[in-house]
Amino acid sequence: MHRLVFIFLAAAGASVLGLPGPGAAPAGQPCLAPRQWEGRSVQYDHSTGRNSRAAVSYDAPNQRIRLLQQNKKHTPCQKFFEYIYLYQSMVMFQIDQKTKQCAKIALTEAWDPFDIPDNSTFEDQYFIGGPGDMVEVQEWSDRKPARQHETWVGVYTLKDCYPVQETYTRNSSVTTSTRFFDLQLGISDPNVFTPPDTCQAARPDRMAEVDC
Repeated sequence: MHRLVFIFLAAAGASVLGLPGPGAAPAGQPCLAPRQWEGRSVQYDHSTGRNSRAAVSYDAPNQRIRLLQQNKKHTPCQKFFEYIYLYQSMVMFQIDQKTKQCAKIALTEAWDPFDIPDNSTFEDQYFIGGPGDMVEVQEWSDRKPARQHETWVGVYTLKDCYPVQETYTRNSSVTTSTRFFDLQLGISDPNVFTPPDTCQAARPDRMAEVDC
């Protein structure tokens, strides 16, 4: 699972409809999510009421994620960044897409993959969409019956275990909801995880997301 409203997931490499895919698992057990993929995401921050759209490159074997924020509308004063998370080095690079100015910031939280942990609690199984245009998904959480309310809920496709949505809560309030779509297996360009030369003289503090 990861910090980073259900939506149809168009994914490459899918097996024939109705047959279990490579990530399928026995009934009652979490499936195995793909370990390398590229796609897009939309994260809604419930504290600010803002959506953040990004192109995503996800590399679980090397514990790294790259987010390239996407501008879908004109937002005055809004700045757009590229984020490179390198968890094996415990650093994150924030790069201004326009000026290429770079910030290097230490990560304080451990690697948290987009997957369903083995000790997750099964919540539900259902179809997204209508007749003739449906995707079957499973919903899992970190809820512990009679002991703990959920702080994470993940929705993954049943057939190939692609992430569809993840929601996080804190103090009984939802913090972020992230939707995933247009996934493709593999990493087309591993260089996206290499910070640009401007990061050799990176500033130590995070840059503001607005410029006025």
